[in-house]
Amino acid sequence: MPKPLVATPEKELPAFRRRLLAWFRREKRDLEWRRTRDPYRIWVSEIMLQQTRVAAVAPYYTQFLARFPTVERLARAREDAVLRAWAGLGYYSRARNLRRAAQEIVTQHGGKFPREMQEALALPGIGRYTASAVLSIAYGEPWAVLDGNVARVLSRLGAVRGPLRQPRIWRRLEESASGLLARNVAGDWNQAMMELGATVCTPRTPRCSACPVARWCRARAMGIADQLPCARRAAKPVRLTLAAAVLLDPRGRTLVVRQSGIARKGVARKTRKEGPKEATALFSRLWQFPAVDISAQAGAEIPGSAAERLSRHLASELGLQAVALQPAGMARHAVTFHDIRLMPFLARVERLPRIPGSRTPRLTEFGALPISGATRKIAAAALACL
Repeated sequence: MPKPLVATPEKELPAFRRRLLAWFRREKRDLEWRRTRDPYRIWVSEIMLQQTRVAAVAPYYTQFLARFPTVERLARAREDAVLRAWAGLGYYSRARNLRRAAQEIVTQHGGKFPREMQEALALPGIGRYTASAVLSIAYGEPWAVLDGNVARVLSRLGAVRGPLRQPRIWRRLEESASGLLARNVAGDWNQAMMELGATVCTPRTPRCSACPVARWCRARAMGIADQLPCARRAAKPVRLTLAAAVLLDPRGRTLVVRQSGIARKGVARKTRKEGPKEATALFSRLWQFPAVDISAQAGAEIPGSAAERLSRHLASELGLQAVALQPAGMARHAVTFHDIRLMPFLARVERLPRIPGSRTPRLTEFGALPISGATRKIAAAALACL
C-alpha cells in the first residue's frame, strides 16, 4: 500500500493535533449549526453548505429550520413547500434529495439519521463527505472528512503536486486525512480542518503566519504554499440566449409552467450524487415562464429575431397565434459555468391558454410558488414595462 501523501511523524502527531484543536477552540467562527449535536440540523447545514458560502447559508438555515424543525416535518412537507423555502439558495436538487432522504429516514430508520456509514451513503444526496461530517459531528464516529478546504490544507502540508481531484491522488488524500484524524474528538477535528482551510489556508494568499500548524507544512518550508494546490482547468464558459414570454391577461394574471428544463445540444453534464450541478435544468425544474433557447439562431440577441422564434414556440407549444410581443430589455444570469442572456417579452392576451399542470398567479404575487433567480429577473423586467 502506498504511503499517505501527508505523513506527520508519529511522535509529532499529538503536538500537531493539540495545536490545531486549541486554535479551533479559540478562533472558530460562531455559526448556528456549531451549537448543536442534533444530526438532523447538522445534516441540513452540510447539504446547504455544498458549493455555497457560509454567509449565504446562515439566514436560509435559520428560516428553513423554523419552517421544518424536525425530520418528520420535512418528510411530510410537499415538494413545493420545501423548494419555496430553498428558493434563492440554488442547486435545487439538494432540496429535493433532502426531502426524499427525510422520508427514508422516517420510514426506514425510525426518524433518526443512521449511525452506520453504508446506511448513510444509501440516502439520497448523501456522499462520503456529507456522511462523514454528520456521523463525526453528531455521533462522534471516527470518520475523516475530505472536501475542497481539507484537500487544500493537506496538499500544502504534504507539498502535493498534481490535480487533487484525480482519483488516485484523492484516494491518497483520504488516507492522509484518516491518518491525521483525532479519533476521540472526530467532530471537532473535522471542523478544525475545514475551518483552517476556509479562514487561514485559503485558495489565494494563504496566511501562513497565522497557521497553528505551519511548522509541519512542507509547502511553507519550500516557499511554494501560494503555488499549491495546482490550479484546476476552468470549464469553458457556455453562453446561452433565452427568450421568455410573460403572458398577462386583463386581471393581471400570468402563466407559469413546470418542466424538466430546456433541451440544448452539448450542454447536459453527468451529475454526481453529491455537489449537484443544475446544468441540465435551466430553471431548476421550478415554475417558469414559457421560454425557448435561441442560442444557435443567427442574430439571437436582436429583439425582432428573438421575438419571431419565441412567437413560433408559443404557437406550436401553447396554441397562441399572432401574439404581440413587447421587448422588456435584457438580463444576465449565471449558473455554474453558464453565461445566460435572458430576453423577456411582455405579451398581453385576452385569455391565458389552459395548459395541464400550469399555474396562473398574478404577476405581482410570486411568493407562493418556488421560482428560480432567472425567473425572478424575467418577472422584474416585465413589471418594469407596465
